Amino acid sequence: HADDCWAEKTRDCKGNLRPKKSTFPSGIKAVADYVHSKGLKLGIYSDAGYYTCSKTQPGSLGYEEQDAQTFASWDIDYLKYDNCFNDGSRPTVRYPVMTRALMKTGRPIYISLCEWGDLHPAEWGFNVGNSWRTTNDISDTWESMISKADENEVYAHLARPGGWNDPDMLEVGNGGMTENEYVVHFSLWAISKSPLLLGFDVANATATRAVAHIVGNEEVIRINQDPLGVQAKKVRMMGSREIWAGPISGYRFVVMLLNRADTGDEDTVTAYWDDVGIPAKSLVEVRDVWEHKTLGRAVAGNISATMPPRSCKLYILKPVG
Repeated sequence: HADDCWAEKTRDCKGNLRPKKSTFPSGIKAVADYVHSKGLKLGIYSDAGYYTCSKTQPGSLGYEEQDAQTFASWDIDYLKYDNCFNDGSRPTVRYPVMTRALMKTGRPIYISLCEWGDLHPAEWGFNVGNSWRTTNDISDTWESMISKADENEVYAHLARPGGWNDPDMLEVGNGGMTENEYVVHFSLWAISKSPLLLGFDVANATATRAVAHIVGNEEVIRINQDPLGVQAKKVRMMGSREIWAGPISGYRFVVMLLNRADTGDEDTVTAYWDDVGIPAKSLVEVRDVWEHKTLGRAVAGNISATMPPRSCKLYILKPVG
């Protein structure tokens, strides 16, 4: 989806937003038609303030109905709605105005509330948008990524189908982390049922090839898209060893073993069935979704893995007896 800087600096004489002529000579509707012809959806960006964050185009504050009509007329499917240069009023006052305006158009447009976790949007966002940023902007480092996952996890109980916690976009492919760190990143976002928004240049074939096995792992994407829509939580922390777990459809569970130590030797992380919510005496079929392997026998009691710092294992557990 498009982010900031897609529009001209000023509105037209009727107050309409105008796509930047140099970038979109045929307009946005033509882009939407092309994107839809590929079976994809198109997102656009605006701001609940007087300007967008780059200050290169007008925001939608005071123009909500007009801009919503414009987006609907272009067949837009998704709106990221930012929070810069506002009038100082609360997001809970400004954001619902755009929500109502979008609903009034009659076109289903996903609304992504990007108020940076400013006013605990997880607590009110469900009636206003389809996802809400629970954090400030992410950057392409382990420290930034893992801290966003921690901040986002606090609100796990408030995510559900139709409304999701968003710890910001994926940095996989931008080169600032190791492969293991990116696997942790993608795994955490997937089990957190967070939007999987690719934040690297997908037109860069070299970058795409390097990370295709991460962002293209269909088993992990299926966990993210699971219809039960329950966000996984940290169920146990033992220093730098963490267990994240949650239910998925078909009486199955997703479990992540995470070694978040920054340095040192390999370490063993163990998840017990009763940490996960599975009766302690159950036999469980274990699927390793990064290795694409099912363990040959049903497992009793717990699952362990030994791994280097800043790495994880991700399993689907299915009780079978």
